[in-house]
Amino acid sequence: MATVRTTLTALTVRLTRGEKLAGFTGDLEVPLRAVREVEVVDEPLREVHGLRSPGLALPGVRKIGTWRRRGERTFVSVRKEQPAVRIRLSGARFDVLLIGADDAVADAAAIRAALSPAG
Repeated sequence: MATVRTTLTALTVRLTRGEKLAGFTGDLEVPLRAVREVEVVDEPLREVHGLRSPGLALPGVRKIGTWRRRGERTFVSVRKEQPAVRIRLSGARFDVLLIGADDAVADAAAIRAALSPAG
């Protein structure tokens, strides 16, 4: 399962070996200044829209990879019955990251804390 971590200057998404293979990518790192919005999504499989290119989709079960639609590129790693953190970005390789997490509320709170001026 992918994990989201923050440092003083960056947000990093660490992928498992299987996620890297299925998503045709490596770990992702974006500057914190690129993060525009963070929210928790309860049913992330329903939130994935567009064309998969490249990646893996097992309908109703698992989605990993890049989904593209007009004006938006989303990296996805979500599975059935697991909430996710949606991170909207600006000026980065992806416009949106949708990452499944067992404790998505805590992950979103940690990212928001890193973004705060006192963070």
